[in-house]
Amino acid sequence: MNILFIGDIFASPGRNIVAQYLQRIISEEQIDLAIANAENSAGGFGVTPLIAQELFSMGLEVLTTGNHVWDKRELFEYLPREPRLIRPANYNADLPGQGVVVVKARNGVEVAVLNLQGRVHMPATDCPFRKADEILAALPARVRVRFVDFHAELTSEKEAMGWHLNGKVSAMIGTHTHVPTADERILSGGTAYQTDVGMTGPYDSVIGSDKHLSLRRFLTALPIRLDAAKGGAELHAVIVSVDPATGRASAIRRYEVK
Repeated sequence: MNILFIGDIFASPGRNIVAQYLQRIISEEQIDLAIANAENSAGGFGVTPLIAQELFSMGLEVLTTGNHVWDKRELFEYLPREPRLIRPANYNADLPGQGVVVVKARNGVEVAVLNLQGRVHMPATDCPFRKADEILAALPARVRVRFVDFHAELTSEKEAMGWHLNGKVSAMIGTHTHVPTADERILSGGTAYQTDVGMTGPYDSVIGSDKHLSLRRFLTALPIRLDAAKGGAELHAVIVSVDPATGRASAIRRYEVK
């Protein structure tokens, strides 16, 4: 089976390019499950219930998030009502929403999608490594296909998580930096890995934000509000092929629309 994972959807340019190409990708690449990180889909900061529904209507079946998940207050009431929109599992359990969901793919196979967040240069959370172990141990044995979005800053932390989950999950893909890495590979235990899948949004920018505002912020050190850029939309994703009987990945490749 083939799993599509689209990197951080950023503002309207990101949403628009997903709307334009997603169904074609699903058809041409025989995608069984389409996942995307949506934490920047609302103007670059957070996601709203309306935008989540818009993304689901395009054909995405699970939405992951990250540290910007709490930016829109209206999401607090929406998260418990929409299990397909998940937030990092290692936030406090008292917060709304869940960090894992089991969905049925188009081919009838059950897939667990898990969202975790790093701790280095990020908001304080519980240990993502131990939380991953806890959640994986609680999953039914029949759910062999397991996909992880690790939303983290450091490449070293992401690589460490890849090795920690090697042989325990089908794929461990990093998000958050908005810069795609060229290190996609299958680890020794059958886990597909990429440090960061990159951003789906405006690349005529500084990681999605208006480059002129970003430059002014760096040059002056003033707390200038950053707005989403508009130009140069690109879609960055990864396609992982998995044996549903074993949960082991057999192939991983980057997929780009420029």
